[in-house]
Formats: sequence, structure tokens, C-alpha cells
Amino acid sequence: MQNNKTDLLTEVAEYYTTKLAEYGETPRGVDWNGEESQALRFEQLCKIIATSSHFSINDLGCGYGALYDLLTNKYEGFSYFGIDVSESMIRTAEQRYINKPQAHFVLSSKPDRVSDYGVASGIFNVRMGRSDDEWRSYLEATLDVLDGTSRLGFAFNCLTSYSDTDKMRDYLYYADPCVLFELCKRRYSRNVALLHDYGLYEFTILVRKQP
Repeated sequence: MQNNKTDLLTEVAEYYTTKLAEYGETPRGVDWNGEESQALRFEQLCKIIATSSHFSINDLGCGYGALYDLLTNKYEGFSYFGIDVSESMIRTAEQRYINKPQAHFVLSSKPDRVSDYGVASGIFNVRMGRSDDEWRSYLEATLDVLDGTSRLGFAFNCLTSYSDTDKMRDYLYYADPCVLFELCKRRYSRNVALLHDYGLYEFTILVRKQP
């Protein structure tokens, strides 16, 4: 199972490394359509942050670190830890934020520390040739990681199984929002929110923990 997961993550890293090489430090470089949808997506994820004081956050699958820019515009004090399996993404992020002492990056499949919050944007979308069962196992294992490395809560997004059939693609994974909502309620917290009303073919789940 471990070798299978390693192969899966290698495939993911190669996919996003290629995107970055093709499109550079842009939303398309992390396989999003454009800046407007990326910003809207980040706004949903940041709803997990429920404090005006200093906080720490793990960004799992951080890409070139674009979430950091939004956080800078919204919050005064925070420590940001970006984690990604693509070496070129991490190298690009480190260079991009070289003069930002509160931004830290690590090449890994999971955070190396517990932070107040954890977020994961887009990391459950591109499954390549993996089966539903394989990808669902990877998704659930990653949610366990997010839970174990966040004190106050975590947020993630997925493409929705309610997408228009003619727009769905075989290499993408479309999750059932109701199934994942129930999983999070039963496994992680009583306080779970499902956001499916912001105009994209996806949903965001917020899992809030008791301080």
C-alpha cells in the first residue's frame, strides 16, 4: 500500500511540475482556469479562520504559494507553512517569497508540524488513471493528516459529483459532497459546514474543532 501511495504522489508531482513549466506562476500553472475562480476558491477555504489574532496555517498542496498573497491582504499576523510534493513548486515558492519571513515551505506529502488551521485546495481533483476506490482511500488518508496536523480546524475542496455530465472528465475525481460531509461529521467534529453555493463545479468543507 505504501509503494502504491508513493507511486500515486509521484504521478501527482509530475503532473503539476509539467503544468508549472508550461504556464509559470499563474493559476493555470496549478491547473486552475484563472485568477477570479482561484480567489473565490481561497475565500471559501479561509472561512475556516475564526480569529483576528495571530494564527498559523498549513497549506497542503500549496503549489507556488498563491494562498499566501490572499492571507497577506486579509490578515495582519500569521505564520504560513506551504507543503507540496512537487520539488519545482516548492523551489518556485521559496524564490517567490524569499523576503517573507513568515512564509515557510517544505517538500513533503504532509505537514511537519501542527498548526492552528490546515487547508487543501485542489489536491483531490486530478486522479489520472486511478480508480474511484484508490483515490477515495488517498482522499480519506489525507483528511486524517489534515485533522492530525490542525488544532482549530481544517478546510478542503473537491470537484462535485453534481457537475454537468457533459463537462466531466475521466482523469478528474468528482466527490459526493454529502458522503464527505457525513464522513467529517462522524470522524472529526460535530461542527462541519458544507459550502456548495459559490458558482463553481466544486464544494468546500470546513471542519471546526473545539479549542
